[in-house]
Amino acid sequence: MTSWQFGAGPFLIAGPCVVEDDSTMQRIGERLAVIGQRHDLPVCFKASFDKANRARGDAARGPGIDHGLRSLERVRASTGLPLLTDIHEAAQATSVGEVVDVLQIPAFLCRQTDLLIAAGKTGKPVNVKKGQWMQAEAMAGAVAKVRSGTTREVAVTERGTFFGYGDLVVDHRNFSLLREATNCPTIYDATHSVQQPGRAAGGASGGLRQHIPALLFAAAAAGADGFFIETHPDPERALSDAATQWPLDQLDGLVERALVIWHAARERVGV
Repeated sequence: MTSWQFGAGPFLIAGPCVVEDDSTMQRIGERLAVIGQRHDLPVCFKASFDKANRARGDAARGPGIDHGLRSLERVRASTGLPLLTDIHEAAQATSVGEVVDVLQIPAFLCRQTDLLIAAGKTGKPVNVKKGQWMQAEAMAGAVAKVRSGTTREVAVTERGTFFGYGDLVVDHRNFSLLREATNCPTIYDATHSVQQPGRAAGGASGGLRQHIPALLFAAAAAGADGFFIETHPDPERALSDAATQWPLDQLDGLVERALVIWHAARERVGV
């Protein structure tokens, strides 16, 4: 199995929001592999087998755990990329950890003790997303729960904080605050940070994709160790988070500019 280490960056976690058909998955995976090679950048392929927190009960959730994991395995077999996916229940940790390289804890579940402990017991790297209502320092407890097991590779992800109703803001101080509080690499989730939960037609999540570059570049300068970007060949037709996924054919240029800023910030101001 491919291995993964978060390290001190830069690195990229990217892929579609949810597992889709094999053609779409392979197309995205192949492009991500090229981007990784071109920029000498560690890339981890991300897709969720289940979106358990959809706004509506009739929204597409994904293919489920069995089909989803098999699809992810096919991406790794064809591209060599390591894999990341979410778990939503403690009972999923062991079986999912036997397939993927990194387990992810969704933001809404970042305080679920049994889930965090189960993820940590797998020994696999774990990415914990910061809850949209939490201050950075509160994530220390979530990381401690994961580290109560055998996992030592843990990262925390900033994905915006609720501001009023149905909107998120990003506090770029959080990259240093999260690192100080948790002693973990910090990741910036560029696509979920521009979500507008529940504000699209029918109560689905909307979003402001046009703000992704500015926020991503600011995060690169402010101290994020890695980047999380959901991407799709045709975002408007994506099965989940259509308003915020970044166009696949524009991803290389976006990543290239972010990396220039990431390196310049560390060379000149010692971030």
